[in-house]
Amino acid sequence: MLVLLPPSEGKAAGGEGAPLEVAGLSLPGLGAAREAVLAELIALCSGDEDKARETLGIGVGLRGEVAKNAALRTAGTRPAAEVYTGVLYDALGLTTLDAAARERADRSLLVFSGLWGAVRPGDAIPSYRCSMGVKLPGLGALGVYWREPMARVLPEVAASGPVLDLRSAAYATAWKPKGEVAGRTATVRVLQSKIVDGVEKRSVVSHFNKATKGRMVRDLLTSGADPKGPAELVEALRALGYTVEAEAPARAGRPWAVDVVVTEV
Repeated sequence: MLVLLPPSEGKAAGGEGAPLEVAGLSLPGLGAAREAVLAELIALCSGDEDKARETLGIGVGLRGEVAKNAALRTAGTRPAAEVYTGVLYDALGLTTLDAAARERADRSLLVFSGLWGAVRPGDAIPSYRCSMGVKLPGLGALGVYWREPMARVLPEVAASGPVLDLRSAAYATAWKPKGEVAGRTATVRVLQSKIVDGVEKRSVVSHFNKATKGRMVRDLLTSGADPKGPAELVEALRALGYTVEAEAPARAGRPWAVDVVVTEV
């Protein structure tokens, strides 16, 4: 199973590992594209601070993020599992998994990134600031930029098992599974259910969405579930206690639509 995750906006600061080695990251087929984004991001953040902040979409209070990006080549690193923080990653708790679950996480999880394209939990990276929604002066919109290299690399990574797509819309633009891979992809929404005046109302609420996705991935990893396709993945989630509504694609080349319905985190 391949699990596609968004990154977190916030990231753990600092790192005691050796400086970045792009060639040492997983998915080496993305190496040239990573180097291009990294070089342009460093150049941008080494120049006019106001231009860099505007491009990255950050306020004056986060000007330290610009200086952090400028030093990406020499900054200390730590595993991506420790870099990404926030609601989803707090619920997922990668660093607290037992050895067997951590091995499954390293093998099955991909965290999408405006800077790296996608990384595995064990990849050593520095803290950075560069969302998929950024439009760099030379490379353009990163969500568009990453499509070609992702389309070359990720179908092979997806192998023959199910793909659990938990990405937010901005990160889903970088790679859209196609053809046979799409047919074994489950695109998940988390919906909060409330009873209002005797009528059920459902909505997407950010905190419920992120926390539930993190907890769901953790439960799959710790249970040792090994579904062979989207239908088996749905059944595995139900066996773990989740309320799941699933719709198989009406025609070939389309993903499964899966809703996980919650009333509380």
